[in-house]
Amino acid sequence: MMKIAIGSDHGGFELKKSIIAFLREEKYAVEDMGTHSKDACDYPMIGFEVGKAVSSGKADRGVLICKTGVGMVIIANKLHGVRAAACYDKEIAKSSREHNDCNIVVLAANYTDFNKAKDILKVWLKTEHEGERHARRVKQIRDIEAKLK
Repeated sequence: MMKIAIGSDHGGFELKKSIIAFLREEKYAVEDMGTHSKDACDYPMIGFEVGKAVSSGKADRGVLICKTGVGMVIIANKLHGVRAAACYDKEIAKSSREHNDCNIVVLAANYTDFNKAKDILKVWLKTEHEGERHARRVKQIRDIEAKLK
């Protein structure tokens, strides 16, 4: 069973609750890394926790949600081995998996309702990395990342 770490800031809290229920219905193991209310919070630590879960192998993939998706992408991509992408539609979600082997999807709560988020996640979770020339490029990213340690 695929393990998914999920987190949001207060702006994505309601969407996150709906997504957790959907993912569990689809038989994914889901760990909620916060926030746990609509109270104002800072997104960096939540993005870090989800990124850390994916980076360490504790989770197979991650889902992050904030108002625009930008802040969560920035923090998640600071972690070794994380390839996070803001996905605003199904086409970007598909490409992020096929070409970049992204392991964290970031959703923008201000621009993504639950039905759209569900469609994005269905595609993102079922799409495999294409390999071939794309594998070479992902390896180059890993090699650069290794030099930054």
